[in-house]
Amino acid sequence: MGIDVAIIVINEREESRVRRRVWGTTVVLVLLATVAPIASARAAGDGAPEPAPLERLFDNRAVSDDTRPAEADFDGSGGSLSAIDLKAAGWTPGRALTVQGARLTWPRRAAGEPDNVRADGQSVRVRGRGDALAFLVAGTEGTAVTGTGTVRYAGGARSSYRLTAPDWRTGPLGTKAVALPHINTPGGQLAEKARLYVVTVPLIRGREVASVTLPRNRHLHVFALSVRPESQGWTGSWAASTSGYTAVGPWTDRTLRLVVHTSAGGPRVRIRLDNTFASAPVRVGSATVALQAAGASALSTPVPLSFRGAAGTEIPAGAQAFSDPLGFEVPPDTNLLVSFHLPGTITAAPVHRLARQTSYVSEPGDHAGDGSADAYTSTLTTWPLLTGVDVGGGPGSVVLLGDSITDGERSTVDANRRWPDVLADRLLGQREVPHYGVLNQGISANRVVADRYPGDGVSTDTGGVSALHRLDRDVLAQTSARTAVVFQGVNDVRWGATADDVIAGLREIAARGHERGLRVLVATIAPCEGEARCTAAADAQRVAVNEWIRGNEDFDGVLDFDQVLRDPERPARMLPAYDSGDHLHPGDAGLAALAESVDLSLL
Repeated sequence: MGIDVAIIVINEREESRVRRRVWGTTVVLVLLATVAPIASARAAGDGAPEPAPLERLFDNRAVSDDTRPAEADFDGSGGSLSAIDLKAAGWTPGRALTVQGARLTWPRRAAGEPDNVRADGQSVRVRGRGDALAFLVAGTEGTAVTGTGTVRYAGGARSSYRLTAPDWRTGPLGTKAVALPHINTPGGQLAEKARLYVVTVPLIRGREVASVTLPRNRHLHVFALSVRPESQGWTGSWAASTSGYTAVGPWTDRTLRLVVHTSAGGPRVRIRLDNTFASAPVRVGSATVALQAAGASALSTPVPLSFRGAAGTEIPAGAQAFSDPLGFEVPPDTNLLVSFHLPGTITAAPVHRLARQTSYVSEPGDHAGDGSADAYTSTLTTWPLLTGVDVGGGPGSVVLLGDSITDGERSTVDANRRWPDVLADRLLGQREVPHYGVLNQGISANRVVADRYPGDGVSTDTGGVSALHRLDRDVLAQTSARTAVVFQGVNDVRWGATADDVIAGLREIAARGHERGLRVLVATIAPCEGEARCTAAADAQRVAVNEWIRGNEDFDGVLDFDQVLRDPERPARMLPAYDSGDHLHPGDAGLAALAESVDLSLL
C-alpha cells in the first residue's frame, strides 16, 4: 500500500499544534526560520491543463478607442476603459509598471483587441521565486468578486490562494492602482471613475513558481500577473507613507533636495519614488544621493543614481520606481540628501505632509549634482514622491504603522526625536537583537477603519487612506519587513468610531500580516483627556479597545503605551511631563518614553 505524503509549511507558533501523526499519512513539517504563509503543498499530477502565457488566454476586450466604444465590452453591458485615458496616465500598451514592488506589464494590445482574461480556471505559465503573487485585476459584478486558485511549484508541490478583485466602477479608491476619469459606453462617455487594482496573495517562500491556476469567477478579470521577488540583500532604512495628493509649487524645471534620516546603514543604497494617487505620469530627469553637511550642502559631491541604466525615469500614475543598486556607504543614524530633478511642470504631487524635517527646492535647472547649497533657495516641509531608502545587507526591517504620534507631530523639527527614531537608536546601541531598520509609516490624522484622504484627486486633506486600505502598500510591500507594530485608534474613537469598529480593524490587520509571514505587535491607545474631541464618550471607547488589546490572542505581543504615558493620578489624561501641551501628542520626552518602553526582544 502506498503512503501519501503531506508537506505542511508552518511557522514557530504553529509547530506544537500540528506536530503529530495522521493515520495513513506521513506528515513532514517544514519549519521556517521566519514566519511564512501557511499553505499546503502536495505532488501535482491531477490532470491540470498545460499552462500557457496569460496573453494567449485573453478572451475579453476591456479597452476601446473613444471614437469606437462598441469595439470593447468589459462588463457585459458595453462599458469599457478609455484608451486615451490610459495613455494620459502613462499606461500604454506593453508598458512595464511597478506597483507594490511587483513588476507587471500592461497588455500589449491595441484598443478593441482582447486584453484580459475572465478567470475560469485557466492555467497560466508564470515563473519566479518570491514572497507574493501580484495580479492586475478588476471585477465587473457591481461589487467585489472573489475566487480560489492554485499555485504550482517546480517539483510538483502546490498551494491555494484566495483572490478578491474590487469592482471597476464601485471599488474603493483608496486601494486602486489607477483611476481613469471616464467610462466608454456605446451610448456615450460617462464622467465616472474606472478603477484598476493590484492585489497580491502569499506564496510559499523559497519555492519556484511554475504555473498559476486562476479562480473560477468570470466576473474577475486578470490583465497581468507576476511573482513579486523577495527583497533579499536589502534592509529598509527609511520610509514615509504617501499621506495625500496635494497642490504644490507649481514647480517647473526644479530640483528637490529632500533630507531623510537613516536607521540601519549599509554598503549599497537604492531609493524608491512613488507616484501614488496620481492621474498622470511624473518625469524624473536625474537623481543623486549624498551625506548632508548642513542644510542643503552635501558633505561631498553627490553620487548619481540610475533607473534601469538610465539617468532618469518616467513613473506612470499609481506606479513606483526603484533606483538601481549603488555602491555607496550609508552610515546608520545619519542624514542623507536625496535630490531629484523634475524637468516638467508639477502642479500637484503625492506627498508625506508631516516631515518634521526641512528640505529644499532649487532655482530652475538640474542641480541634483550640486554639492553646494547655492541653488537651493526655497525650503520645503513635506516629502514629495520619495517613499523609501534601502541599504544593502542587514537583518531586515520593523515597520511602524501609526498616526500623528508615530509621525512625530509636536516633536522638535530637524532633531529626529520621533519615537521611531529613538527606537532605531536603541537598536543600534545594543547587541541583544539584530540592528533592524526602522520604517516610520505614521500619518498624522490617520485612522484604522476610515479614509481621511479619499484616495483619488487633488485634496487638502493629508490624513491618508485608512490603515486597512494602505496596509498592503505601507507594510506588506515594504522592503525586508519582518515585524509590524500597529499603534492606531485614537483618531477613530475621537471621530465617533466604536470600540468594536476599531477592534475589527485591528484583527484584520493582524490576520493579513500573519498571512504574509510577519510578526505583528499592537500598542494600546494613549490617553488624551483635555483635547477637544477626547470626550468622556470617546475615552470609554478607547478604554474598551485597550482592554481588548491587553487580553487579545490575535497579535504576537502588546506594547502598553497607554500605561507608559498616562498620569497615574488621572488615567484618562497624559502625564504632564510627557504632554506637548495639546493633551493629544507627547512631546520629545513622551516620545522617548515610548521608545524606551519597547521590549526589543518582541521585535
